[in-house]
Amino acid sequence: MSGVELTQSEKRTFDRTQRKARRTALLFVAPLLLFIVVSFVLPIGTMLFRSVYHPVVAELIPATLQKLKGWDEASNTIPEPDALQVFAGELKTLVKTKKFGKLAEEINRSSPGASSLIKSTARKMSRLDDVKLQTEGDQALLGASKRWSNPNLWRAIKKAGNVFTGAYYLTAVDMERNSNGKVVSRKTQIYTDLYLKSLRIALYITLLTGLIGFPLAYYLANAPERTANVLMVFVLLPFWTSLLVRTTAWMALLQTNGVINSVLQSLHIISEPLELLYTKFSTIIAMTHILLPFMILPLYSVMKGIDPSYFRAALSLGAKPIPAFMRIYLPMTTPGFSAGALLVFIISIGYYITPALVGGVDGQMISNLIAFHMQSSNNWELAAALGSLLLVLILAMYWLYDRLVGVSNLKLG
Repeated sequence: MSGVELTQSEKRTFDRTQRKARRTALLFVAPLLLFIVVSFVLPIGTMLFRSVYHPVVAELIPATLQKLKGWDEASNTIPEPDALQVFAGELKTLVKTKKFGKLAEEINRSSPGASSLIKSTARKMSRLDDVKLQTEGDQALLGASKRWSNPNLWRAIKKAGNVFTGAYYLTAVDMERNSNGKVVSRKTQIYTDLYLKSLRIALYITLLTGLIGFPLAYYLANAPERTANVLMVFVLLPFWTSLLVRTTAWMALLQTNGVINSVLQSLHIISEPLELLYTKFSTIIAMTHILLPFMILPLYSVMKGIDPSYFRAALSLGAKPIPAFMRIYLPMTTPGFSAGALLVFIISIGYYITPALVGGVDGQMISNLIAFHMQSSNNWELAAALGSLLLVLILAMYWLYDRLVGVSNLKLG
């Protein structure tokens, strides 16, 4: 029996109905899409753009940078006198607008020690009249300090004037370009060491939460329902307590005259207080406590769904308890354990508040340095580059997890 063909009128009606259904579905998901764009897409896009976009110097001394375009950086000579005169005039303008300090700060990042030089020279240029600056500005600039005769300083100014630059990514991996433009390692290795330390701390936290969370989840999954419900309240209790309160409690426990040291001294286990607070140990122990539920809950949800008859069948067939547990039960918990490990690792590697409060210098992570550049040094471009590399690192870990375990095997509940 052949199908019944629709008339043109029926087809149009059907198409209108389909379009209306699609519009209705779009309206339902529009708030979620807007939330994703505002909360994730825009911030991440802004961070990636800010890490390579730096127009500050180009806006402060545009005429000087225009003159420097014709200067050969490879030569061992300074720019032409007219470029020096223009720079001297712009320094005077910056003093009037009170922006010379910002220029000094920016150039100092490319040429350490240039901040005081630019500030003192700008003040000297501000005392000269405009006519003298136009005719003798180059001589006045060179007379202000011998350092203006150094080609490396002018290379730093020209380099800082680039609107789009990848220099911040080089700095984020402790690299830089020398006077010849070759990428070399910096003398002080800061950021790569901190990335590695953050990875190690995140790995320690993941292992500790796994060691503590696995037996707890196993007990919860196999305990009587009433007991399991009561214990689950204690597992969820950290979610009902402020993060700041929990971190402050660990500060009270770990400080020199805190609870732990007082108890150990009263029991004569130690003769003097241990340095527990403001160390890597304090960061690991406090974050393990905070992130433990993220390991227990995925494990519990998977263990609760495992049929205990599998394990009993292995025992009835002659298998010993430990080999049966390792070969039968443990592999079935892999989706929950891997999901918990992924959650804990990703959250801990970018954690900020707890390391900032209890970590001190030894327990700081890369997120704390990102916050420092945003809040204290005002080097937002470097902070954005560091954050972008952290995002790439997390995505690489997620890709590795997908290759080894498979995202399809991930179970969060």
